[in-house]
Amino acid sequence: MNLGRLCRLLKPALLCGAVAVPGLAGTMCASRDDWRCARSMHEFSAKDIDGHIVNLDKYRGFVCIVTNVASQGKTEVNYTQLVDLHARYAECGLRILAFPCNQFGKQEPGSNEEIKEFAAGYNVKFDMFSKICVNGDDAHPLWKWMKIQPKGKGILGNAIKWNFTKFLIDKNGCVVKRYGPMEEPLVIEKDLPHYF
Repeated sequence: MNLGRLCRLLKPALLCGAVAVPGLAGTMCASRDDWRCARSMHEFSAKDIDGHIVNLDKYRGFVCIVTNVASQGKTEVNYTQLVDLHARYAECGLRILAFPCNQFGKQEPGSNEEIKEFAAGYNVKFDMFSKICVNGDDAHPLWKWMKIQPKGKGILGNAIKWNFTKFLIDKNGCVVKRYGPMEEPLVIEKDLPHYF
């Protein structure tokens, strides 16, 4: 039996450490391209807003909010509240990962450089990543993975419905809650103490 097939068979048991056999998951899921096999966010990488590859393992031990962002729509309230949460909780171990996305109403048409400049207008100090797709075949593997996690599933299907969908990720890199695009970031604040 090849490792890929074995990984697919054991996938349900591997999600977020349900089976903790030292070394086994690392051997079976060594390829970061096989997102279905990942046990945590830490097994992925993404390009930052400047185009550099970032291994998301750097967030091990931190509580993270992962969100797709846009320069139009509910932008002001989301950027303002994300900046506020980051300012108040970064020292406690909160990290925010923002992924620009142009899949919803073409609300993020700019280049990465333009997006970075736009975010600077809100005094963003959290981590910004390069523009990605969050739905469909071209979706970033991290986003494909988050949407199928037991606590990452959506209402009326798992697809991301709009910009500013947010995922709360615990220190082990597992999805612990999904927030819809209409939920403002400060709603997450009540859940943060459970994970620090």
